[in-house]
Amino acid sequence: MIRDLVIKNRSYRRFDASVKIGKEQIEQWIELARLSASGRNMQPLKYAICTDEKMNGQIFPNLGWAGYLKDWNGPEEKERPVAYVAILLDKSLAENYYCDDGIAIQSILLGAVEDGFGGCTIGSVNKSKVAKILKLPEHLEILWLIALGKPAEKVVLDTAKEGDIKYWRDENEIHHVPKRPLEEIIFRSI
Repeated sequence: MIRDLVIKNRSYRRFDASVKIGKEQIEQWIELARLSASGRNMQPLKYAICTDEKMNGQIFPNLGWAGYLKDWNGPEEKERPVAYVAILLDKSLAENYYCDDGIAIQSILLGAVEDGFGGCTIGSVNKSKVAKILKLPEHLEILWLIALGKPAEKVVLDTAKEGDIKYWRDENEIHHVPKRPLEEIIFRSI
């Protein structure tokens, strides 16, 4: 059911690095993004897949992890992502990607969750350094990176209290994600 997939689709930041993901598997998830809606049907997004351990090791220090967890610098080596997908804007096709990035990322991550994997969309990226690592041509601009792997952490949803939406970890290292209640996010004019 789509509801179950959406609830399971959390921002996982710790993975079981011993469980690998093949490029073919990731290509199936990108196929979901390819088939998804696109503003003006321009389809200006491209994707760069990295499953190479050495390159992943070069990408990792160029990423910011979990801004609300001030005392955590990201996953330990045995908990790092086994793959990355760079979401790219092909500037030779369009300068504007409207909402295509969000639609594509959600499609990719829902596919990953359905297959027993998970990911985290990362916006805090040293884009120029990662572009060099991936050997991207100038017309491809990194918008986001998706870190992928087999989740090695428990993430639970809580109801936000008094507007506090900062995620946190408890004494058992369970990751809590407060969500605003439905009655707070629906505007009722009548």
